[in-house]
Amino acid sequence: MSFVQLKDVVKKYDNRISVDHLNLTIREGEVFGLLGPNGAGKSTTIKMLSGLLKIDQGDILVGGKSVAKYPMEVKRNLGLVPQDLAIYENLTAQENVTFFAKLYGLRGKLLKERVEESLAFVGLLDRASDKPSSFSGGMKRRLNIACAIMHQPKLIIMDEPTVGIDPQSRNHILDSVRELNRMGSTILYTSHYMEEVSAISTRVGIMDHGHLIACGTQEELRNQVSQDNKIVLQITNLTDQAVKELREYPLIKQLNANDQTLELIVSASQSYLQDILFILSKHQVKIQSLTQVEPDLEALFLSLTGRTLRD
Repeated sequence: MSFVQLKDVVKKYDNRISVDHLNLTIREGEVFGLLGPNGAGKSTTIKMLSGLLKIDQGDILVGGKSVAKYPMEVKRNLGLVPQDLAIYENLTAQENVTFFAKLYGLRGKLLKERVEESLAFVGLLDRASDKPSSFSGGMKRRLNIACAIMHQPKLIIMDEPTVGIDPQSRNHILDSVRELNRMGSTILYTSHYMEEVSAISTRVGIMDHGHLIACGTQEELRNQVSQDNKIVLQITNLTDQAVKELREYPLIKQLNANDQTLELIVSASQSYLQDILFILSKHQVKIQSLTQVEPDLEALFLSLTGRTLRD
């Protein structure tokens, strides 16, 4: 069942189109990973979805409600974890979460319960009386999440929630995403760390130049494009003649070699491996091991956009 729908959404800045007739569906109960290089239109899309930026054309529906027509109703069911920290350094952790909870109309016993539950969820209940100025970067990020989830939103948008933090804090946040999803929240997650999106996403969308250029499960995305394969061989007795013949083999796009390792980038084909082994055997190259590396999300992204995620 669709929970978020973007229908022919357009956003312009002066004469520049940032989001160009974007159509996107996020299903209820999934973790949707949104990828794109800088300038692809991700942040603009998130701002429009959150009601922070006016839509120039098209419509966005959240739970069947138009963001443009019913902004307050949509926002009540939405939690935003922005890339730039939205916390107050001069308030305690408890006061920060309480402030945002009151904005959502929580009062009395329910307010107190939700504040404690949110701080406990992100592992900061024992630091409730401390100010964020004494927190590490990872702890501030976790407090940022607590401020966004205390009203138990149906949709949680996480925009680069692990920027600039240590690996332990990153793992804690990723575990939190999985748990929030298990508890019933639909999550839109953006990151410059491809491995994060790969690890937690039900489906992935890739944006470039304001368009959605690919969308689906990781397996579906791999099947949409022809992928190169990487082969790593541990070898001995590699001769110049063997290297010359391998370079002439039409399916090998790239070759890197030293005395012990041979790395090949090969165009996808069912028959290349047998041919490569035959060439090596003919020149009496001894193979200690062979590893075929499956195309990953990073390779897919590079194939679709011509850029790496951090470009």
